[in-house]
Amino acid sequence: MTSGSRQVGGGTLFTEPFLVVSHRAGAAESGVRDQYGQPLGTVTEAENGTFRKVLRMITGSARFRPNCFAVRDSGGSVVLKVRVHDSRFLVTRADGTPIGEIAPDGPHRFALSAHGRPVGALENRPPRDFRITGSAGSEVARAAEEPGRGYVVEVFAQLTDPLASLVIAAALTVETALRPG
Repeated sequence: MTSGSRQVGGGTLFTEPFLVVSHRAGAAESGVRDQYGQPLGTVTEAENGTFRKVLRMITGSARFRPNCFAVRDSGGSVVLKVRVHDSRFLVTRADGTPIGEIAPDGPHRFALSAHGRPVGALENRPPRDFRITGSAGSEVARAAEEPGRGYVVEVFAQLTDPLASLVIAAALTVETALRPG
């Protein structure tokens, strides 16, 4: 993580109250901007071979979904890595230090945990909206699809790690990883 990634006062993935995530059709990268359109970072499919990408495009099969994502800040530095194993998401820092995991916890629900302890949950609410709560059950973030634009993530308060990193990882990768085809 770069020193500017946790800077207080906004302007980073971890401090902005609104993240606008845009997907480009067929692209292996999503842009992340603040509510005013200023770039905050990107999410890229990482470590997926060209053959896998081509198979996914040709077959539309979820079997060839992305299995690793790199979350980068506006300077291009990797701040989080998210590796997908089946439906579990393992979240680490850029250097590979474990932060936590996002794992299925029933239909339409994922548990966010760090060091074996629950720190929150993600609830998939149709149609394609997500609600993220902290360990006490209060809502800390919400993601809603914006037709034709991707989706908007609203973070309600300044969060501390590991919840902050898990919320960013969940908000920026879960929808892409679970999307069919």
